[in-house]
Amino acid sequence: MVLLASVLVLGLMSAAPAHAQQPPSAPAQSDDYLLGSSDKVRVTVYGEPTLSGEFFVTGTGLVSLPLIGEVKASGLSVRQFQEAVQRALSDGYLKEPRVSAEVLSFRPFYILGEVDKPGTYPYTSGLTVLNAVATAGGFTYRADKKNVYVKHAGETDETKLELSPSVTVAPGDTIRLGERFF
Repeated sequence: MVLLASVLVLGLMSAAPAHAQQPPSAPAQSDDYLLGSSDKVRVTVYGEPTLSGEFFVTGTGLVSLPLIGEVKASGLSVRQFQEAVQRALSDGYLKEPRVSAEVLSFRPFYILGEVDKPGTYPYTSGLTVLNAVATAGGFTYRADKKNVYVKHAGETDETKLELSPSVTVAPGDTIRLGERFF
């Protein structure tokens, strides 16, 4: 009965349109997105609903999971984190565990300087600096609309970039808009 249900579910999943299975612009599904503090992940252990759930990456970069305890997540891709959970479960807890992981919500981005409402805002997939400025209430009248400073999460120095519609923001980035010179 379980095998039949699995076959039916797999058949339905493969019949779904490709865009319904995985959005093309979601950075959480790419191997270059690295998990960090405040990301919310869903871990699914097939056949073990009590071990599955939604979890946050803590400030120390760990995810606390039932049965196995804390697993390092910060700095790992979603796939690497998934494999780490699978290894931890197979180390004396489950025989051949099948695990999947996905990011449910990303860590926020930060914007400061010459915007109307500086602060912390939730990240959305495909976010650009101009979208971030709009989210923060727009430019102040003193804002330098030619340059922007971006500091990526985990880095110590900010980078000066020419402000254009193609400048993207990643989760955890700090965006600073300077004051223009008259």
